[in-house]
Amino acid sequence: MFQVSKYVEVSILISLGGILFGLDTGTIGPITSMPQFSDSLGTLTSTVRGLVVSTILITAALSSFFGGHVANLVGRPRAVAVGGGIFGLGAAVESASVRLGMLFAGRAVKGIGEGLFLSTVIVYITEISPPRSRGTLASIPQLMIALGICTGYFVCYGSVKISSSLSWRLPFALQALVALIFTVSVLLFSPQSPRWLTGCGRHEEALAVWEKLGIGAAEREKSEENANSTVPEPVGMKDLLAVFGKDVWRQTALGAFLMGMQQLSGIDGVLYYAPLLFQSAGLKSSTASFLASGVSALLILLITIPAILLADRWRRTTSTIVGGLLQACCMLTMGCLYASGSVHASHGAARWAVIVMIYLFTAVFSATWAVGFRVYVSEIQPSRTRAGAASLSLSANWIVNWIVAFTTPIFLAHSSCGVYFLFGGASLLVVAVCVLFMPETRGMSLEDIAASFQRKSRVTDGVELRDGDPSIDSPGLREGHGVSSSLLV
Repeated sequence: MFQVSKYVEVSILISLGGILFGLDTGTIGPITSMPQFSDSLGTLTSTVRGLVVSTILITAALSSFFGGHVANLVGRPRAVAVGGGIFGLGAAVESASVRLGMLFAGRAVKGIGEGLFLSTVIVYITEISPPRSRGTLASIPQLMIALGICTGYFVCYGSVKISSSLSWRLPFALQALVALIFTVSVLLFSPQSPRWLTGCGRHEEALAVWEKLGIGAAEREKSEENANSTVPEPVGMKDLLAVFGKDVWRQTALGAFLMGMQQLSGIDGVLYYAPLLFQSAGLKSSTASFLASGVSALLILLITIPAILLADRWRRTTSTIVGGLLQACCMLTMGCLYASGSVHASHGAARWAVIVMIYLFTAVFSATWAVGFRVYVSEIQPSRTRAGAASLSLSANWIVNWIVAFTTPIFLAHSSCGVYFLFGGASLLVVAVCVLFMPETRGMSLEDIAASFQRKSRVTDGVELRDGDPSIDSPGLREGHGVSSSLLV
């Protein structure tokens, strides 16, 4: 009988946090477009709509910045559970809102929790997974995000038919319930990260967890060999600046760039405001635009499943570059159609071309950047800075996400084409940067990845590398996984 390894079970459990993020992303746009929402809390201008949607991202960016340091203090699973509990509290406040200010408060609280658990989930999975399956397992949160987005859209598609305020309160209440279940489950069934335990000097406990997870000595990469590395204290300016140390600043800068530009590709502009985008392309009724939004969410889910199964078969660099080029083509095509005046709400083929491009863009993003970026950012950092750097990168993601979420409806109100040119240009910029500066990491142990960056850093700084240098002798580099082969499929 087929038996699933314990580390796979734990990875799936902790990945369920992605559902929370997906539910919020999939519901907030449709909720603010519901006539029942306007009846309860008033009609929103484009500016206020952008603020309602993006408030969660402001507090998420702040809490994410410190999320890694919280995870260093209490351990990865506890940090995730704390974040899930706070998220659920915020969702409950949203559901009970009787005025707009209360909704803003709920979204702000929700963001604090979201930043805490999302900044830690993939770090935890990365630390408990063997190299051969790390990409696939660390991509499961993205599958859960896609599932949450899809579920959120269709919940709203069903609840919009309710004539009372329950139509928009129900999706928020569902999020609060899911958050409660997730928080309790993580506390009960997720062991501490063995790498975190090793960094804290708790070696016997770490060995026991490795055994519990079902990972043999040969698959533990080199964590025991690196037992002298310590987890930084989660307080103080020295710790906050550790991610900019001489040996890690390149990884930190690359990770923050990738995660920020992931949002400037326009994905959350599409997900948050899909009803508006489809309405501008000719789908006028709220039911029709909600259904079209739900179809895009279903497409994301269906594309994400094979994408995570193939995550360890496709090179990270290839996924990034090919995905960026295709995304840019979709966005620039839509921009050109709107700029030329070809899109008409009631007739013409151009409006259907826009709808197809929206679907194609979301499919390409889900298959490439959505799966690969979060994994890459976590795996390129050494153990002592992994949580802090991942948190900083996610904070950059939230900040750019907030800018996109806040400005997209305003942008669309003033220009039908400009926002698409902005998003397409951003994708092309990422492609250019990654061709020049993105080392390959697929199939390498976490320690070999760190050695690869260390080697590049020492060469750049003019330090001569000699035979026997561990940065050269690491198995991953000897096997040809280094920087120079980053663009080979």
